[in-house]
Amino acid sequence: MKIDSVELQKVAVRQSQYPNTNKPEFLLVGRSNVGKSSFINALIGRKNYARTSSKPGKTQTLNFYLINDEFYLIDVPGYGYANVSKEKNRKMGLMIEEYIKSRGNLSHVFLLIDYRHKPSDDDVLMYDYLKYYNLDTTIIATKYDKVGASSRAAQDKIITETFKLTDKSFIQFSSTTKKGKEEIYKIILKILGKDKY
Repeated sequence: MKIDSVELQKVAVRQSQYPNTNKPEFLLVGRSNVGKSSFINALIGRKNYARTSSKPGKTQTLNFYLINDEFYLIDVPGYGYANVSKEKNRKMGLMIEEYIKSRGNLSHVFLLIDYRHKPSDDDVLMYDYLKYYNLDTTIIATKYDKVGASSRAAQDKIITETFKLTDKSFIQFSSTTKKGKEEIYKIILKILGKDKY
């Protein structure tokens, strides 16, 4: 997939602010500091387009990135960040829930987890929540390059068992080496109806 254009088109906190469009949308969810901004930058081939931050909890809005004028990547606030107040966490949770429940052109969800660690209770809760709403979801294990080759089989097993996956149906991803990028492109192209050419 060739990325010709990228535009942060909308920043929203409620339904009335979403783009008025029927273009397919791909939602990115995950814990704070899981690497969502690095994931976006790797996919779009831009170094610092989505702002990466050493401070977790930075994203507090729904950010609609329009790609090639064809589809959107939606970055939402990360969950599980203790330094954000309970009230703020609750509001951000409701904001994400409103989007998931109301958005007809939500085509696929990428659930980002940190490959270095066992998936958290929050990760499992989010996965179960997405399954409850019958949303097509792909688990993306970020920071794959940070785990040594000898530890990867054990890590794959932990992830598969924690999410009760029937097979190794998650994508190992590295924003540094770009491992997994082509697999993600294939998912997007299939939904866009472009996988045949």
